[in-house]
Amino acid sequence: MSTSVGVNVLRWGALATGVFYGLYNQLSISSREKLQAKQREWQHKESLIQQAKAEWAKTQAPAQPKSSSTGPNADPKDPNADLNTLLGITDGK
Repeated sequence: MSTSVGVNVLRWGALATGVFYGLYNQLSISSREKLQAKQREWQHKESLIQQAKAEWAKTQAPAQPKSSSTGPNADPKDPNADLNTLLGITDGK
């Protein structure tokens, strides 16, 4: 009879150990998942902040001034180039 008591104690001890290990393992998995969810949320918020900063910078940037050259346009690749300037013809003024 003493062997059956020893076997029962061993069985209940193994069961209790398994239950406690299962609880511990589940808690560690849950806390890890919560941490990962918080990190994903933080990264999402950071990306939204960066996007908002970029949009704000676009709206607040001063307008690019058009290059208003005082002389005729002598760039041969420009479709609005002055043909007289490209050919070297002067007004004679």
